[in-house]
Amino acid sequence: VQLQASGGGLVQPGGSLRLSCAASGSIRSIPIMGWYRQTPGKQRELVALSSNSGSTAYVGSVKGRFTISRDNTKNTAYLQMNSLRPEDTAVYSCYAQVYGKSYWGQGTQVTVSS
Repeated sequence: VQLQASGGGLVQPGGSLRLSCAASGSIRSIPIMGWYRQTPGKQRELVALSSNSGSTAYVGSVKGRFTISRDNTKNTAYLQMNSLRPEDTAVYSCYAQVYGKSYWGQGTQVTVSS
């Protein structure tokens, strides 16, 4: 499974960004897709997960601001990030779990700064 993330960038506080993660490979469906983030000197943090049945989970600091969604026909996950804060600045990595195996995409930088 290969994961291709896109959509990062520089945004002012209070702004929005949308990340995309497209999965490819010999797969029919992906049970779990999601996003993690990491800043220098800190551990990688789970941001949001989504199952192909529609269940979602978020880290507390992004609840109400971020929304994860999926297009299962395209094996693509999205992370809509609203009301961004400077503390959301990080490298965001796409994640997928298939048959109990974890896969990671390359990170995309999100910088929230005025």
